[in-house]
Amino acid sequence: MTDDTDIEELEQRVEELEATVRGLTEELVDASERIRTLEAELDRTPSTEELRESREGGVIEPGDDDADTEADEATKPVDGEAEDNEESGLDDIIVA
Repeated sequence: MTDDTDIEELEQRVEELEATVRGLTEELVDASERIRTLEAELDRTPSTEELRESREGGVIEPGDDDADTEADEATKPVDGEAEDNEESGLDDIIVA
């Protein structure tokens, strides 16, 4: 009877793992589709009308310009640091 119990437990575990794999596969496919959509949006050249609207609608407050400049300077890589940042980007990938 121990063998039957072990077999049932293993079969149940296999079913659970198969369900997990199916769910993760669906999530991966959905994420890939979203990534492709976002990449296509980034690659898309904006129309003249969109550019005109962004220029007309983009009001910059006087105080914001200084903050942006400071933020840009703070994020600039120091000589030799740029190469390190490219390599560290690979370390940011988390697999669940």
